Parts: sequence; structure tokens; C-alpha cells
Amino acid sequence: MRTIVLLALSNVFMTFAWYAHLKNLKAAPWYIAVVVSWGIAFFEYLIQVPANRMGYGTFSLGQLKIMQEVITLAVFVPFAVYYMGQPLKLDYLWAGCCLAGAVFFIFRA
Repeated sequence: MRTIVLLALSNVFMTFAWYAHLKNLKAAPWYIAVVVSWGIAFFEYLIQVPANRMGYGTFSLGQLKIMQEVITLAVFVPFAVYYMGQPLKLDYLWAGCCLAGAVFFIFRA
């Protein structure tokens, strides 16, 4: 459970590092956005690397990756809708269904 919680927390940082500059720094030069994003990503890596190290062995490499993708979508959709003001689209549901299939195949015994 620690792995999942840490991956979720790291994904919040990752999502902000990748996309928040599109809203907050759109008037700034791109290199400023890069430096700010790298600064945020540093904290993401401080959480993500230990999470993957803790989880590896309990989970396979493939399971860690698919888990991360599911968490990414679960973090990204609220971020896109509430923080970035994007419309909630049915496409997110379809993407989630595809990820559910990936979870099924990677976690089946």
C-alpha cells in the first residue's frame, strides 16, 4: 500500500511539473518553465524512486508500470478538469477502460 500511496503523491508532482506551466507560466520564456518544471520534478523523483524500490519484488516491473499509468490517469483527470479548466470528456472513461484491460492482463496469475 505504501508503494501505491507514494506513487500517487509523486504523480501529483509530476503532473504539475509537466502541465501547470501551461497555465501559470504561459507568458514566461520556455526556459523559465523548464527550470520551474525541473524543480518540481526533483520532488517527484524524491518520492517516485523510493516508491518503485519499495514496490519492486512485491510487484513485477510490468505491474509497477501499469500501476503508474492507472495512477497517472486518476491524477490527471481531476487536474485537467479542476486546475486547468478543461471539459470532462467521455474519452477519459474509454482510456480508463483500456487501462483496466491492461491491469487485468498484467496482474493475472
